[in-house]
Parts: sequence; C-alpha cells; structure tokens
Amino acid sequence: MRNRTTKRTVLIGAGALAVASGLVLSGAVAAGAHVSIAEDAAEAGAYEVLTLSVGHGCDGSATTELAIQIPEGINAVTPTRDAMYSVEKVMEDLDAPITDSHGNEVTERVAQVVYTADSPLPDGLRDTFELSLQIPEDAAGAPLYFPTVQTCEQGETAWVQIPEDGQDVDELDAPAPSVQVIAAGSDGSQAQADTTALTAETEATDVAGAGEESADQMRLVVTSLVIASTGLVLGAVALLRGRKRA
Repeated sequence: MRNRTTKRTVLIGAGALAVASGLVLSGAVAAGAHVSIAEDAAEAGAYEVLTLSVGHGCDGSATTELAIQIPEGINAVTPTRDAMYSVEKVMEDLDAPITDSHGNEVTERVAQVVYTADSPLPDGLRDTFELSLQIPEDAAGAPLYFPTVQTCEQGETAWVQIPEDGQDVDELDAPAPSVQVIAAGSDGSQAQADTTALTAETEATDVAGAGEESADQMRLVVTSLVIASTGLVLGAVALLRGRKRA
C-alpha cells in the first residue's frame, strides 16, 4: 500500500496539463453534475468532515472507483466506511519527519483515498463519500482542492482542473472538488454571534411586548369592572325608586 504507483497518480499529477488543454478523459461531461464537495467552507486548523458527491457516471457508464488526492499539508485522513465499497489509504513518505500534536514522529502521509465499488454505481444514481481530516492552519483565504479521478466500466473522468488566477471555475470542464478555507473564528463565530444577538433582541422585544400587552389587558379589566359596578349601582337605584312609587 505504501508508495503505490498507479495510473490514478499519473492522471492526477497531470492536473496542470488538464487545466491548460481542458482535457476530460471520458469525453463530454454533463453540466451541473460535477464531482464536488458539499460543504461551502471550512475553518483553518479545524477538524472537519468533508463530503464528496458523485452525481453521474462517465458518459453514461457506471462508476467503479473514485481516487481522491489529498492536498499537501494534510497528513492524516479517516475515510468513512461504506458497505458498498472497499476503501484504501495510499501512503507516501514525507520529505522530512514531523511531530504530531500527540508528540509522535510522523514519517508518511495519506496521499490518496481510493473507494472501489463492490458493485458499479449506475450512471443514473448518485453517492457520497466522507473524509475526516484537519484543515491546514495556513490555508485560510483560498480554496483547498481535492483532485479526483472517477473510473467507470468504460472510460474515466479526471476531475483535476484548477482555475488559474482570475479564471471562473465555471469555465472548466472537469474542475477539482474544493472547499473554501476561512480564518478560524471568522465567519462561523460572527454568524453565531449575530444569531445570539438577534435571539436576545427578539426575546427582549417579546418580553417588552408581553408586558405592554399585560398592562393593556389589566386596564381593560379595570375599565370593565368600573362599568359593571356603575351599572349595578344604577340598577339598584332604579329598583329602589320603583318600590317607593309602588
């Protein structure tokens, strides 16, 4: 399993050429059904579960394998087990050993995660694949790409194209799946803070409104009692006068 060299590695390594030439190994690719990552954003340094989605086969042919390249800076990956696939982590040696957060020396990293279907995924069906990993701390402010090769019963598609500076990803035929990396505690924390503030403001407004409503109800009750009392007094006076006349 270690340092395995396969055609998937060769295809992914040719990503730069694919960008330049617009190469799609399986031919025409259906628009709007790319292999993509479901999550819109991930925080730098955070542990995330990224979900890759496969929406169709290769020109109508059923999918048999998905080889996902793991970006540099990510050393450990835990793929989610899937009853319909066998899963393999392809390792490669690091240029220099590093020490992980637990104090252990690490000499290799996960270079690819390969899902192989026990039964081919039909073209008309979709599936998802989950990867648990830590986003690099220095990756904030840019997309993180996971070039992926989709192999089918007939043909394959290399989802490895990465947009050049200023290029719209929609211009690419087979863009690499990606997730936007944001600074730790930025958008997510701000969104949570905004939500908390809005909730507090709403609750305060509701309490104030409830207080005003209660005061209005009390005034209505008092007014009704006064009117009722006045009616009783007037009725009693009228009854007494009637008796005197009789």
